[in-house]
Amino acid sequence: MWILFAFGSALFAGITAILAKCGIKNTDSNVATALRTIIVLIFSWMMVFISGTQSIILDMSVKTLVFLILSGISTGASWLCYFKALQIGDINKVTPIDKSSTILTMVLAFIILGEGITLIKFIAMILIGMGTYLMIQKKEEVRRETKNRMWLWYALGSAIFASLTSILGKVGIEGVDSTLGTAIRTIVVLIMAWIVVFVTGKQNTIKDIDKRSWLFLVLSGVATGGSWLCYYRALQTGPASIVVPIDKLSILVTVAFSYIVFNEKLNKKSTIGLIMIVVGTLSLLF
Repeated sequence: MWILFAFGSALFAGITAILAKCGIKNTDSNVATALRTIIVLIFSWMMVFISGTQSIILDMSVKTLVFLILSGISTGASWLCYFKALQIGDINKVTPIDKSSTILTMVLAFIILGEGITLIKFIAMILIGMGTYLMIQKKEEVRRETKNRMWLWYALGSAIFASLTSILGKVGIEGVDSTLGTAIRTIVVLIMAWIVVFVTGKQNTIKDIDKRSWLFLVLSGVATGGSWLCYYRALQTGPASIVVPIDKLSILVTVAFSYIVFNEKLNKKSTIGLIMIVVGTLSLLF
């Protein structure tokens, strides 16, 4: 079942990226992140009360709470970087870099969690790495243009924090219902996101958000909630070195919708890179 939940996470995550891109088009990325997190928080706690796991909070160990909080902080940092990168960069360039967190997560899973490394996993890491590199290469004529490259650094920050999130989250949800763990982490993300909003003085921009942006922000929050619930359910029972790569297959959904919605097309190198990422990911299932 954890494989099905992992693929469910990938589907919702792919939809999230497109909806969020639409929602932050005319909205500050930090404000958008903070507002989306409110939706995710409501969604995740609804699931907690529906499943009746709220009473387990009193039985949670200090270690579990600490790792869930650290995981939430990493998630918040990853989100802030990711949506800032989406706002100023090409979604077909930002997403592959964000998904490269797969490689770092697999390495950390081998080192910290003691998950075994096999020849197939090693080859998969190489394919995913090479595929990511090909996808972020620009066409020669575009490369000559003077363009803001800050999106690249934000995307890299998103990948690093995302990998830390997976490892810390894996430790934090051991012996705890994954739905409850997700809800607790969301509280941390919400606090962190709003601190950033007030520190940067962007809270006054909320009144300027148009109805269309509100709609997409809400929908992206719901999609994120669905992705998280599936992801941490899969992570609870499945190996992180396999669950995380499957989740990153959301890139297929993102690329497909980015072509339909934003008319962002892949060149030959990017297409080859995408194929390598998919092949590398799917090989982990065997």
